[in-house]
Amino acid sequence: MKLLIPNQHGAWSMLVMPFLFGVIAGNPSWHHIALFFAWLFMYLGTYPFLMYLKQRRKKHFLHWAVFYMGAATPFGILALLHEWRIVYAALAMLPLFFVNMYFAKKKQERALLNDAAAILTFCIGGMMSYLFGTGYMDEAAWWILLSCFCFFMGSTFYVKTMIREKNSPAYRYVSWGYHLALTAGALFLSPYLALAFLPSLLRALFFYGKNMPALKVGVWEIANSVYFTLTLTVFMKSVS
Repeated sequence: MKLLIPNQHGAWSMLVMPFLFGVIAGNPSWHHIALFFAWLFMYLGTYPFLMYLKQRRKKHFLHWAVFYMGAATPFGILALLHEWRIVYAALAMLPLFFVNMYFAKKKQERALLNDAAAILTFCIGGMMSYLFGTGYMDEAAWWILLSCFCFFMGSTFYVKTMIREKNSPAYRYVSWGYHLALTAGALFLSPYLALAFLPSLLRALFFYGKNMPALKVGVWEIANSVYFTLTLTVFMKSVS
């Protein structure tokens, strides 16, 4: 039986990078392995569940959702036994998931608000992994949330200009303006911080209009996400 795996390439970066950022910026431990598998299987379970909301007749989506949620359960229990306060992160994600459910039922998953809700959920995952390792929330945790959200929203604007909205002048100017403002704001705070966002600005400006297949766009985004995470982690370590 072939596994049902989400086909959104960009979502994998959003799933892993904020979580990894929180681990590295905080206090890494072996317990993070259980938390990551709980996080992974929960994500894998939400995908078929949202698909089921769109296509109620296809019961196999619901079966896959139950399967993945069941796989997440033992890892989630192990994680909670180590640090029960991660339940607060789960509660913060819940209303955002309701937003995703609403747009799934409306078959409008590409809506910008739906994207923003999903991105914020992934970024809360970064805060969760930080809390899991340190046992507390501080300024660094909010930096993880804010910086990752700003980065991935920029990625959303950029990808739309390269694929679904590539013929839309409005999206082009939104993407360019957003990346320029983000990099300028980062530069105001720290030249080193601006380095984390600079490649995003450059690819938004110079890749626009290029005839790139979706897979290649996704590969570049993964590489940019890795660079962003490593650069910002070094920055946070240097100021801590």
